[in-house]
Parts: sequence; structure tokens; C-alpha cells
Amino acid sequence: MNQTIIDKIESEQFRKNPVKFAVGDTVRVHTKVVEGDKERIQIFAGVVIGKRGRGLNETFTVRRISYNEGVERVFPLHSPRVDKIEVERKGSVRRAKLTYLRKRIGKGAVAVKEKEMVSGAPVAVAAPTTPPAREPASTTETAPVK
Repeated sequence: MNQTIIDKIESEQFRKNPVKFAVGDTVRVHTKVVEGDKERIQIFAGVVIGKRGRGLNETFTVRRISYNEGVERVFPLHSPRVDKIEVERKGSVRRAKLTYLRKRIGKGAVAVKEKEMVSGAPVAVAAPTTPPAREPASTTETAPVK
């Protein structure tokens, strides 16, 4: 009985339009920052190096290099402070957690291969064609001398 009440309360707090992203994707996270009586949007862009949790407790970690120093932030997925999440690039990775990026330096610290996107439409293969016929040589051209 108590679980049904908890589920009902949690369902109201879930993100209305969840963004589909995975580990290895490069994202821009728009967060609401309160400074005094003003509220503004701050963007944190980087590579998603891990996701954990489930339901309302789901979080993801974003890593970026700022002034030659690695910076990681953990964001709750369903937090009202997270305004929106934009996926800049899809990454192709073979791990669930990309903690090995912490040991890398320079471009290698954020280098994740881009996923090759295949469109949903089938690709039409053209039938082989004959090469275009050459035009006859003009009379002003001279034949090569052997």
C-alpha cells in the first residue's frame, strides 16, 4: 500500500519530456543557478561518462576539460534545477562507465568516436551503368608520335 502512494508522488516529479542519451554522448546541460534574488541558466557541456540509479534517483556524470583541468559534475536526471539536456553528438563506446578518460591528457581525455548514424530508409543501390562514350578526336589534334 505504501509503495503505491510513493509511486504516485514520484510520478508527478518525473521529467515530462525525457531526453534519450547514453554514455559516451556529448551533451549540454542547462542548469538553473540562483544568485541572490536572480535566477539564470548556466550551461555545462561535456562527455557523459556514467549513468546510475533508476526512477527518480537516476543520475548521470558529465566530464569536461576546463583550463587543462578535468571537471566532473553529477546531475540528477529528474531535478527541477536541470532545465534541459541537449545531445550535441552521439558517441560509440563499449563500456558502461568511461572512467578511463580520467587518466588521459589533452584531446584524448574527451575523444570518443562518433557513432555512425544509419537512416531508417533503405539505401537504394544504383545499377551499374556503362561509361559515357568518348567524343571523337577533333581534326586539329595531332596523333601522338611514337
